[in-house]
Amino acid sequence: MPALASHRKPRTRVRTTPAVGLTTAALASVTLLSTQSATAAPAEPKPSIQEVQKKVDDLYRQAGTATQQYNQAKTASAEQRSKVDALLEAAAKRADKLNETRRELGSYAAAQYRGGSIAPTATFFLADDPQSYFDQDQLMARMTSRQQKAVADFRTQQKEAAAKRAEATKSLETLTESQASLRTSKQQVQTKLTEARSLLSKLTAEEKARLAELERKKEAEAKRKAEELARQQAAKEKAEKATAEETPEAGTGTDAGSGTGSDSGYSSKAEKVLAFARAQIGKPYVWGATGPSSYDCSGLTQAAWKAAGVGLPRTTWDQVEVGTRVATANLRPGDLVFFYDDISHVGIYKGDGMMIHAPKPGANVREESIYYMPIYGSVRPA
Repeated sequence: MPALASHRKPRTRVRTTPAVGLTTAALASVTLLSTQSATAAPAEPKPSIQEVQKKVDDLYRQAGTATQQYNQAKTASAEQRSKVDALLEAAAKRADKLNETRRELGSYAAAQYRGGSIAPTATFFLADDPQSYFDQDQLMARMTSRQQKAVADFRTQQKEAAAKRAEATKSLETLTESQASLRTSKQQVQTKLTEARSLLSKLTAEEKARLAELERKKEAEAKRKAEELARQQAAKEKAEKATAEETPEAGTGTDAGSGTGSDSGYSSKAEKVLAFARAQIGKPYVWGATGPSSYDCSGLTQAAWKAAGVGLPRTTWDQVEVGTRVATANLRPGDLVFFYDDISHVGIYKGDGMMIHAPKPGANVREESIYYMPIYGSVRPA
């Protein structure tokens, strides 16, 4: 009997190589990730609340410095613009006088034409450089004294007009530099404020609460120092008053220690300064602002003293040079108190160790202890 053919399908051979390859790749990936994790730089530790507070305070102070640079550049730019306008106006007037002299010389040329002697003067007016042509002795010899004076005036006015144009050009270059400095300072202010806001925005609610508590402690310590100064000043004033009552003739002079002349005159001005400053309490700090709806620190002090009839320069760096320097112990209402080593902030002393000032972006004009910030020095403006 013939053998029957097998109807079973042949077994398919299973290839295991891809699986082995996949497993190898997976292991390699795990190994690579492990290696990267092991060699990656450790994350920087999160700053403490005290460090955040110091960093934010520093950024606001730096923004204050940049604000004063902006104010300085803005003032310089405005002054330079006025100078340029005046120079351009002067140059235009010189050009008018020059043209007037040209017309006068033209009338001489017309007269010579009618007299049949056109050649020399006509050559003068057709020449590219009439001034050099007039250097020729033969032409000058043919002119009357009046004509010679007109030519001399023409030469003088040409030189003056050229000088004014050159001065105006140089002044315009300075104006361009001032405007560039203005833009740079503005960018610096915005950068510092953005960085400070970014730091604060990253704090959790709990961290913000802790930061607020640190601020309250700082304010309380500053207030304590202000109260101590108020007690010292009150005791000093009482002693001086007692001395003055005992020796009336000695009490009519001036207070050399405080560096003032007329006490009553200064007190009258100071009252106007403080009345103006109090009326601004609650208005927002805006860098570069001079009122009436918002102020920066030196903008407020400038406006307040202006209300008393005293003009102050725009920046803290210039205001600190005005008037007489005063020791902290001898401060009187109306005096200006400056802060930080770079003199980037200023407030108006109101008495009892307190001041009115425009603090920083995000805050309003308010009363605060002069000890809230490190004191640089104080001046009596008038």
